[in-house]
Amino acid sequence: MKTALFLLAMASPCAIGVANAQSMFRGDAAHSGVYRSEGPRQFHRVKWRFPTGDRVVSSPIIKGDVVYFGGDDGNVYAVDASDGHQIWKHKTGGPVPSTPAIDGETLYIGSYDGKFHALDARTGATRWKFSTEGERRFEAKGLHGNLPKNQTMADAYDVYLSSPVVARGAVYFGSGDGNLYALDAASGTLKWKFQTGDVVHASPAYADGTLYFGSWDSYFYAVDADSGKERWRFHGGEDPMIHNQVGFQSSPAVVGGVVYTGCRDSNLYAIDAATGKEKWRFNNAGSWVITSPAVTQGKVIFGTSDSSLYYVLDAESGKPLARQQGNAYMFSSPSVAGNMVFVGVLNGTLEARDLDSGNLLWAYETDAAKRNVGWALTADRKPNVPMLFRSAWREATVVGIERQSSIGSIFSSPLIAGGVVYFGSTDGALYAVE
Repeated sequence: MKTALFLLAMASPCAIGVANAQSMFRGDAAHSGVYRSEGPRQFHRVKWRFPTGDRVVSSPIIKGDVVYFGGDDGNVYAVDASDGHQIWKHKTGGPVPSTPAIDGETLYIGSYDGKFHALDARTGATRWKFSTEGERRFEAKGLHGNLPKNQTMADAYDVYLSSPVVARGAVYFGSGDGNLYALDAASGTLKWKFQTGDVVHASPAYADGTLYFGSWDSYFYAVDADSGKERWRFHGGEDPMIHNQVGFQSSPAVVGGVVYTGCRDSNLYAIDAATGKEKWRFNNAGSWVITSPAVTQGKVIFGTSDSSLYYVLDAESGKPLARQQGNAYMFSSPSVAGNMVFVGVLNGTLEARDLDSGNLLWAYETDAAKRNVGWALTADRKPNVPMLFRSAWREATVVGIERQSSIGSIFSSPLIAGGVVYFGSTDGALYAVE
């Protein structure tokens, strides 16, 4: 795209993204997961497929006619939404499984290089960089019951980096150093940082002057956005033996004065945003809730990991309204568009479901899922666990996740704009389907 046309797409009210502007993770600062566009009720075609050099865990955002996302190949990408051609890419010093945010003409994103990057959204040029105290994954001894039990292991399922939220002239994000940071959005100057007890890879949500986020220390926090002072904290479950049922990896949604968030202690929590008091919890019988819930029309929508269940709950009471059995783990967060919900699955499938019933309307399998290298999936598209995870030795988990990635697993949360669904895959591509 020529520069003049690109600038027009960024500014023109007729560009497809402006009417459907979704310029940060989960669509808005409160992370409701609701998109303004209608989604395709039937699958028609792959509009385009954009290849990168490694997994795409990052979720795409859009502004104007441009889609932005990070890649595990260390690049941040800007791609034309209409035909999928590259406008620019910016190289960082590490994988970028964070979702970017755009405010004005500046794009903000974190990288495993331990730096937070502010880029010119038009060109990809660096505006400023901020160095944190360094990135790392959550780690623990004997993690998930793997051997040797006294060996400290990094959690291979800690796949995301915190995605930034921009509000009131500041940009906020979490870090593997255990801090939530507040930077001046224009200059990158540190305003404040809030220390937790462990890695913060959940993305903060913002509402009414307060930031809401969870940490791997098993606490969920509400912090004043101006000062960084703690308003309240909420304690999730603990698992001192194998550290499996512990930590907030899910990012929250804040809707109607209530914070909804999942936890690896197998609960989906509804917490009063003002007081931090629990309103209700929905237990998933040992299965993690990694997905960030979508909240709309009095419903809370989320998926689970091991049990591969898709739920619609009543937002007021937490009682289930719909329950559907899926084929594989869900880490991708559901995205609502009109009366449709779109969610990625780790078997390499994008699912389109009815909002009210949860019924599956159509599904798209990536090419890698269809190839099914090493029989990572069974004939009914479920994880072939004996092939993926062949022992309890600590390296086996890492190898198993690599095998799973070979089938184009979808960790990325779908973006819907102009009737098109955009999502990343571990096959290294960003897809646009309609």
